[in-house]
Amino acid sequence: MSKLANKVALVTGGSRGIGAAIAKRLAADGASVAITYAKDANAASAVVKAIEGSGGKALAIQADAADTKAINGAVEKTVATLGRLDVLVNNAGTAIPKLFVETTLEEMDQMININFRGILIATQAALKNMNDGGRIIMIGSCVGEKNMTPGLAAYGATKGAVKMFTQGLSREVGSRGITVNNVQPGPIDTDLNPAAGDWAAPQIANTALKRYGTSDEVAALVSFVASPESSYITGANLTVDGGTNA
Repeated sequence: MSKLANKVALVTGGSRGIGAAIAKRLAADGASVAITYAKDANAASAVVKAIEGSGGKALAIQADAADTKAINGAVEKTVATLGRLDVLVNNAGTAIPKLFVETTLEEMDQMININFRGILIATQAALKNMNDGGRIIMIGSCVGEKNMTPGLAAYGATKGAVKMFTQGLSREVGSRGITVNNVQPGPIDTDLNPAAGDWAAPQIANTALKRYGTSDEVAALVSFVASPESSYITGANLTVDGGTNA
């Protein structure tokens, strides 16, 4: 039997990049998967079709990560349509690589609202609907612990907040058997942070493996953390960063 059989997962920001890879991997491991997306319905539909084409069950829900009503609605629709909620993956996020002195207030607000406030909203809604023994998984960043890349100061601050939220929340929900963990990718080749992009060279230089990672490498760790095999891991910050923070 697949390790996530009969489980239901919700992946925020699941229409592309790391989120899409996570949704597909969780489905491949047996979970029924709901994803949220902000704007690109076609990309979200493609993820759903890929999962269904492999025999899985999936659902796409339009919901901006910073919109309280929309996120609450996405959690409720997941439960109503798929029957339950066992795993929440807080993946939705954004980065605006820019020296801090040049970063506008609007850009700061955007990163805070999506990267941190959105996680608070989704997690609170999920906890009200989640089964005991569930999994809450944040997608943080290795720069939330150690930031050596100019231009990521504000972004790194939001991911540092995610790290501390993970640790604190794990102690509040442990009595329910719910684990809370923070998966912290390093430089991963996505549309948001391409391996051939302007900001790639210093990130590659900081890794021990001297390469970008792939979305599938992040998804593999998320799937493990979502599984029964990880039942004694909680409040942890788990890096998948090619040795960036080594």
